[in-house]
Amino acid sequence: MNAPAPSSWLDANQRLLAAEFASLRHQLGDTEAPSLDVAATRAALPEPAAIDQLVSLFGLSPFERSVLLLAAGTEMDSALARLVPQPSFSLALGALQGAHWSASTPLSPLRAWRLIELDDTSPTLARLRIDERILHYLAGINQMDARLVALMRPVPPPALMSAGHRRICIELHDQLRHTHVPAAVIPLMGDDDDGQRDIAAAVCAGSGQALFALAMADIPATAVDQETVAVLWQREVALLPAALLIEAGDLPPRDGELLQRFTQRLAGRIFVTSREPLLRKGLASQRVDKPGRSEQCELWQLAFGGDLPPDAHSELREVTMQFRLSAADIGQEASMLMRSGPTPLARGVVRSACLSRTRLRLDELAQRIEPVTGWEDLVLPPAQSAALRQLIAQVRQRARVHGDWGYDRRGGRGLGISALFCGESGVGKTMACEVLAQELGLDLYRIDLSGVVSKYIGETERNLRRVFDAAEDSGAILLFDEADALFGKRSEVKDSHDRFANIEISYLLQRMESYRGLAVLTSNMRAALDPAFLRRLRFVLQFPFPDTAQREAIWRRAFPEAVPLGALDFTQLARLQVSGGHIRNIALNAAFLAAEADDAVTMSHLAKAAQQEAAKLDRPLGEQHLRGWCA
Repeated sequence: MNAPAPSSWLDANQRLLAAEFASLRHQLGDTEAPSLDVAATRAALPEPAAIDQLVSLFGLSPFERSVLLLAAGTEMDSALARLVPQPSFSLALGALQGAHWSASTPLSPLRAWRLIELDDTSPTLARLRIDERILHYLAGINQMDARLVALMRPVPPPALMSAGHRRICIELHDQLRHTHVPAAVIPLMGDDDDGQRDIAAAVCAGSGQALFALAMADIPATAVDQETVAVLWQREVALLPAALLIEAGDLPPRDGELLQRFTQRLAGRIFVTSREPLLRKGLASQRVDKPGRSEQCELWQLAFGGDLPPDAHSELREVTMQFRLSAADIGQEASMLMRSGPTPLARGVVRSACLSRTRLRLDELAQRIEPVTGWEDLVLPPAQSAALRQLIAQVRQRARVHGDWGYDRRGGRGLGISALFCGESGVGKTMACEVLAQELGLDLYRIDLSGVVSKYIGETERNLRRVFDAAEDSGAILLFDEADALFGKRSEVKDSHDRFANIEISYLLQRMESYRGLAVLTSNMRAALDPAFLRRLRFVLQFPFPDTAQREAIWRRAFPEAVPLGALDFTQLARLQVSGGHIRNIALNAAFLAAEADDAVTMSHLAKAAQQEAAKLDRPLGEQHLRGWCA
């Protein structure tokens, strides 16, 4: 909202209105109205009066000016209200100077700009009412129309901005300076919603305009309602003055037709922010992504006040390697940390704050898994264990190899760390992901592919984009369970659905290659995956079915220390050919059986639990499978 007008102007504006109302009373035959010098009162104003500004902004004729004052006077001046209890165009046409019939038509400035309203459909006999927004403006109060306040919110200029985004502001200033059209549509696209908003606000602040944001979801659906909002907004463009920011977010390009039609109704500067290009008309779109690693370091230093202790630089270096935040996020987190205590840059403090912030978006899209498994719980052959440790080393050394050694300056492709874990159910694929998350101190999120893959063309790609965009902010480990559903062999193109399915897979491959975190896919059938897909993965690990020695090791680790155990024959248990996941299920169910019997876990409990697990899998165990388990 605009700042309050100076009291000297407010007082002079009120005196001019009183003189104007007295003059109207004289024209309407009131001989007792005081005689006030309108010209002298106007001359005393330090700036043009509100009524004169309205005349200039909307091109009102002298008669239309008098009609507007008449409608205002019946609301603001009690003597004029008594004299004219029901103002109308008919009365004005007969009593006011310079009357013309065209002032009452729908296309006249008074009605087209909705400065006045009619109580019914008769244009001449209907009661004239001044619009509330215009009434307050005449009184010297310049605030946005209440009908738009419910839809829009003010956007303040940014307190912190990266160097790259400042350059975009300069480019936009230059473009707009050479644009002489009533409406300038400025598309801003990319993954930095905050940065897009900040750039629009900074450009408007440099031009003396207020910026207001309108969410795409709040644009009215019907043409009539859109026209009402468009007229009211165009009025605000002139009165405040103001510019509009329409936030389309990740709206699919195919749904941009409503946005295209709505922007064509508007005047003034209209910024449109989105993830992908949406509009066919407007200035050249500007790409606005989150700041890079070096720019984020500079933003953190600026947000913390410049001079930082030497150990703080290594902390921020690690933070900017893992997290990808906007300038607004960095400014808010730094401000909160400085208010919270004397050592905001203590080891791990900034990282914890960033983790809490970035979890909010990803928690809405995927299931976060709290790692409870360590190396001591994972039983794998030496080759698979070595491959997992190598994967961990690559994640830890990203900052050195990508940043210090310059690989990230060759482009984003191929810098992502992706892995495929193959093997049948229960062989430890998810447990291995938990080990990775615990060792690296990263969040682990499971992506439910049944909620990502859509039968509607383009929806799968959109869902994947939302997941990866949210994960980019935190560097989380993404676990795509049962990847066969999406990453199977690409189909031959027989119809449009096949073509779009291949586009979605190609999009996924591109995002995995550029994802700054670690993406892990699990599959029960490696043979079902396209070789072209396998070539673009950094690691492919085959998790074998555990042999007898490995099964015995899993059985020995299946019981926490506090569990009371009877005389268990682990060698005998290991002969049962089940995977590690099933072994853990059997051990847990046996513990419940023992607890109910108030007894230690025995081979008898394990035999019953094993039979239950086999029945669940529709593979009942015969006597030969459990021979020797019980006396």
